[in-house]
Amino acid sequence: MTAVSRETLLRLDMYRGLVEKWNPKINLVAASTLPDFQSRHLDDSLQLVDIARPSGGTWLDLGSGGGLPGIVVAIMTADRPLSIILVESDRRKSAFLRNVVRKLSLPNVLVISDRIMSIPPQKADHISARALAPLPQLLEMVHMHLKPTGTAYLMKGRTWREESAWTKDDWQFDLEAVPSRTDPEAAILKVTGVSHA
Repeated sequence: MTAVSRETLLRLDMYRGLVEKWNPKINLVAASTLPDFQSRHLDDSLQLVDIARPSGGTWLDLGSGGGLPGIVVAIMTADRPLSIILVESDRRKSAFLRNVVRKLSLPNVLVISDRIMSIPPQKADHISARALAPLPQLLEMVHMHLKPTGTAYLMKGRTWREESAWTKDDWQFDLEAVPSRTDPEAAILKVTGVSHA
């Protein structure tokens, strides 16, 4: 991971504290993963920032849930001209995300409390999704919201190869699988050029 400022580390720590505080009421992450929050959640999301290296534009995080990876991306890029949009249909989780944005002073972040396919096309430069849906459904969302020159970063578990294979009948896309640093069987799928087959 690239070197980060003290302010960034403080924000990451505050974010972790907010997740721990709200989790019993809302179930933002599996309770069993809280003791390993750094390795299971933060490090997993931090590698995405290292891979994408966004310098500006719009970053759309689909199904943000408790803010992984969207809030982590926002913290790590707080000093860059990057607008971050978190889409989460669960109103309690949206309320949590807005609370985090306020407490951590992340002015470039907008929380949209709605369904992903119900909002207008966002024409995003970057899209992220973590543990959200099977690849065919994700590509439908990416196709709707990613600008033609944009890149989607889809965090997938051990079934990513099978999902990629049976998605090719319906979709055309370029795919680069970057091995996950936190799970040897998982990958971050860098997807570009999405169109219907």
